[in-house]
Amino acid sequence: MGRGPKALAPLGGEPLVAVLTRRLLEGGRRDVLVVTGAYADEVGAVAREAGARVAESPLWRTGMAVSLRVGVAAADAPHLMLALVDHVGLSPALVRRVLGAHRPGRATAASYPGPDGRLLRRHPVPLEAADARAAAAEAHGDRGARDWSHRNRERVDLVDCGALDDGGDLDTVADLSRLARR
Repeated sequence: MGRGPKALAPLGGEPLVAVLTRRLLEGGRRDVLVVTGAYADEVGAVAREAGARVAESPLWRTGMAVSLRVGVAAADAPHLMLALVDHVGLSPALVRRVLGAHRPGRATAASYPGPDGRLLRRHPVPLEAADARAAAAEAHGDRGARDWSHRNRERVDLVDCGALDDGGDLDTVADLSRLARR
């Protein structure tokens, strides 16, 4: 967006990565791992101060697939939750809803009503570590776990989070208005 790293964009006077780390922890995650890319030192320092562990993705320019692989390799847990730093509507209540609906051996996707009313898969996504490793292995470019999720859709439970957020993210300068409303 030409304004520095999204992770450091201000949300309520705090860097986005700090706010979302806190929301994940308040929502029931015991451990948050932030994968850094551009501005790794600055983003990592803020993430650590907020209570997250940090893993650096040195090849971040090649797309989110590499960052997914770095994060999955650095995580040491039987199950993981994939979340994006630019999901400004992520709240502790949303995290609790998705975690509460998650069943062992399955993946769970926060979902939001699309224009036609059908639920669309978005983030966060809790899944088993083995599934996260499989998704990371087949990820490429800017297509993180999406291909794995589509190929395994019968194992992905959708949780309607539309009452809590619209599932949008921060991708353009125009999207910055989402920050002002939060």
